[in-house]
Amino acid sequence: MDSTFAKALFKSSGATAAVALLIVACGSVGSEFGEEGPPNPTFGDGSFNQGQPDGGDPYANDPPPKWCGPMGQPEPPRPGGTADCPDDKNKPGCGCTNVGEEAACWTGLRANRNLGVCKDGVTKCSQISENVKAWGPCVGQVLPTQGATKGKEACRCFSLGQWKLANLSPCFREYCGIDPGTGNPCPAANVTGYYAVSTHDDGTGGGAKCTAQAPTPPPALPPGPWTTDTLTVDCAGHFKLCYELKAGNFDAPSASDCTLTKQCVEADYLKENVEQAFPPLDAWVSMDQACAKKWNTTGGYGEMTVVGESVRCDKVDDGAGNAYVFNRVKYCPSICRDPANASNPECQNCQQGGSGQF
Repeated sequence: MDSTFAKALFKSSGATAAVALLIVACGSVGSEFGEEGPPNPTFGDGSFNQGQPDGGDPYANDPPPKWCGPMGQPEPPRPGGTADCPDDKNKPGCGCTNVGEEAACWTGLRANRNLGVCKDGVTKCSQISENVKAWGPCVGQVLPTQGATKGKEACRCFSLGQWKLANLSPCFREYCGIDPGTGNPCPAANVTGYYAVSTHDDGTGGGAKCTAQAPTPPPALPPGPWTTDTLTVDCAGHFKLCYELKAGNFDAPSASDCTLTKQCVEADYLKENVEQAFPPLDAWVSMDQACAKKWNTTGGYGEMTVVGESVRCDKVDDGAGNAYVFNRVKYCPSICRDPANASNPECQNCQQGGSGQF
C-alpha cells in the first residue's frame, strides 16, 4: 500500500528554481473502510403498525413503497380486498377463484417485496370446503432476515455502492530563491514557496503528470479535470461523493488534520448495477503552504465520503444525515520519492487511481 514518485526540475533564466513532486496513492483499489458499512441509516420504508385494527383498506397497515426518484412515479394500481386479504398478495387462507390455479404470493410488507434477498413464493388455489376456495401455503418466499435493519438482508433497495477514481495523485511544488543546481535540494532559508496542485493526464500516455510550470509562485491552475470517475450502485438514486486530501497520519487520523483540497461531485445515478460515468473532479491549487509542508514532513491520506438517497428513499449517510466516510487512502512514505527505493516493500503496488465501497 504505497505510492510512486516522479520529480522534475524547472529552471528560470535567473537564479530561481521550482521542483515538482508527483505523489501517487497506494493500495487503494477495492479497499474498504468499515466493512459493515454506514451506521444504521434512516430509511423511509412505510413500515406498518401491527397493533392497529384491520379495517377494509388494503393499505391500512401496509402502504405501497415510497418513491424518492428524480422524475417521480405514479402510485401503483390500488389493490382490492381488505387489509388482511388484499388481492395483490394472494396470502394463505385468503379467497381465490379457480381451483388449481397457481400464483405469486407474498406475506411481507409491500415496501420490501422483491428487494434484496426478498422474493415471492408460489401458492395454489384449493377447495377448502363445499363453498370455500382459498390460497394455500406461500411456498418458497423469502422474507427479510430477522434482525436485519439495512442492506439486502433487510430487503432494502440500497445495499452497496462503489466509487472509482482514475487518478488520486497530487503534485507538490517547491520554489527556491536561488538555483541550487540539478539534483540538489533548496536550502531551507531560500525556499520561497511550497504548494500542492492537482495532476492531470496530458494525453501522451503514462497517466497523470505534474504540469509544466513557470518557476515563480504561485502555481497556475492545471488544465483539464483532476480525474474522471465512475459510480456503481445496486439501487438508483442521487449521490454526492467527495474526495478530500489531508496531511496527517493515515493510521491515526485526527479532526485537526489540515485539508489540501476537497473535491465533490453530485448527480443522479440512473440505472442500478450499471457502472456510470460521474462528473469529473476539478483541477485545484492549494494555497495552504503550511499544510503542504506538513504533508511533506508527516505524510498524508485521502478520504472518500458519500451522502445520498435511493429512489426508494433509503438514506445513505452516517446515520445522522451527515456524509459517511467509507474509505481512507494511504499515500507513500517519503522514501518512495527516490526512484532508487522503488523496489522497497513499502513502495510496491503503487498506483494513481483507487476505489472504495460504501
